[in-house]
Amino acid sequence: MFADSVDSDIAPSGTLLGLLQRGRGDGTLHALAAPRAEALAALSHCLRCDPRRDWRLEHRSLYYARLHVELDAGLDDIEEHLFGPDDLTDGGEERTGLALSVLGHLASYGDRGALLLLRRYASRGANWRWALDELAVRDDDAGLRPLGPAVLARFPRTPEGDAELAAAVRDAFEPRPWRLWAEDPARPEQGERLGRAREQGSFGRWQRQMRPAGPRPGWSVRAVLDWAQEGDPLLSTAHPAADGPLASASAGSAVPMAAPGPDPRHREAAAARCLTAVAGPDDRPELLDAARSGPDIARAVALRHLAERGDPAALDLIEAAAGDPAADPAGLAGGPSGTVARAALDALSRTRGTAALERARRWARREDPLGTAAATLLACHGAERDAPLVLAALRRTVRAEGPDSDALWPLVDGAGRLAVHRAAPLLRHVYRETASSQLRGRAARALAATDPAFAAGFAIECLWDCEESTREIAARHAATGDTRVVERLRRLAADPAEEEGVQSAVRGRLGSGGAAAR
Repeated sequence: MFADSVDSDIAPSGTLLGLLQRGRGDGTLHALAAPRAEALAALSHCLRCDPRRDWRLEHRSLYYARLHVELDAGLDDIEEHLFGPDDLTDGGEERTGLALSVLGHLASYGDRGALLLLRRYASRGANWRWALDELAVRDDDAGLRPLGPAVLARFPRTPEGDAELAAAVRDAFEPRPWRLWAEDPARPEQGERLGRAREQGSFGRWQRQMRPAGPRPGWSVRAVLDWAQEGDPLLSTAHPAADGPLASASAGSAVPMAAPGPDPRHREAAAARCLTAVAGPDDRPELLDAARSGPDIARAVALRHLAERGDPAALDLIEAAAGDPAADPAGLAGGPSGTVARAALDALSRTRGTAALERARRWARREDPLGTAAATLLACHGAERDAPLVLAALRRTVRAEGPDSDALWPLVDGAGRLAVHRAAPLLRHVYRETASSQLRGRAARALAATDPAFAAGFAIECLWDCEESTREIAARHAATGDTRVVERLRRLAADPAEEEGVQSAVRGRLGSGGAAAR
């Protein structure tokens, strides 16, 4: 009935490795019950090959660090991964970032070896910035100061090296180490160099502020649309959108699929905001003309602006653009997929009001991208009577695209918002199979509203989930008839690494007396 995931980098959901890669609570529970060697091998695989679909959005580090502590795993595998030969040729954050974050959590749990390993990697490793950020919030001044000479030695005393140093100081996520090194009385020459780097960074920022690029006061609608269209050539070199809501990682891979230049959609958004400021009633004919037949990016901007303003012609223009044959310039099969069609579907999501919902109810019966976009609008803003349309779209999407489709996110949310109880079997399937821990968390939230068995079922394993928001849902709903639940709630309440939202929910359950005894 359901389409299986085709992501070969993620193991099946019924295996220990597959559970750990997904960050499911059952992964921890199964690892603790499995032979230790098997559990350690699966954990090591996850740390070496980051399984997240979007490594900048999904969480795994605290999840793996807690299991690391439970298994008393040691640091040899992490050290081998960090200082292996690949570190000499691959300095990408995605290769070592997860392992460094796990070390950071281990250090916060009092693991002295993890702290020393972070210091050594900050001095010698390719992804030293990440290690330094972990140390900045966990190490003391005495541990950070000796790292200064090694870090500054990475920047040669040349104009290029000084410029790179200025950029590193300016863009540091955690400025504390740089401040300590600049104020180190034992190394005055270090402070002088960092002072110059700070001045250079401040001067560069001032220059950018004095010479801003892009629209300025007094620009006309035509000038804004022309400026937006300048980004159109980027489409010929940009990568296609990848899986994940941020379009930052290929399916099952931590490697970002970044375009060589800025995403043209960023210019669309900026231009649409500019139109809000410069467009008046007299400009409507020009905007309508651009939305009907303008160049791709200008057409996308005009569609977005008209949809956001609730223009009466916006819905007809969206319908025409979503099915425009010219929107598929490459001649790809499978429906519209070009700039204009994508912009039309995005514009539909920005419409509001009774007219938009009525049109969406008509379109939602279509089995094409416009139908899915219409069902998504109903999922987000529709009424109880729209539940059958949302359920039908959810079924179509799971069958056609599998449990990892980005289109599922709002549909899953809508199934929960509208309390579509008949969606529970589909939601349970998405929960089990998706490789996205964020989507699984949304499925858990929807199940809490639609599935009477959730509290005594998935909610219990969610207490061990990798995502903070999913653990919070579990803390509010898990039935305490299972003896593991109260003990887990107490451990979460006492864990200094746990997030405040989770601990607040836990305290509410533990302090509610009768509620916690259900």
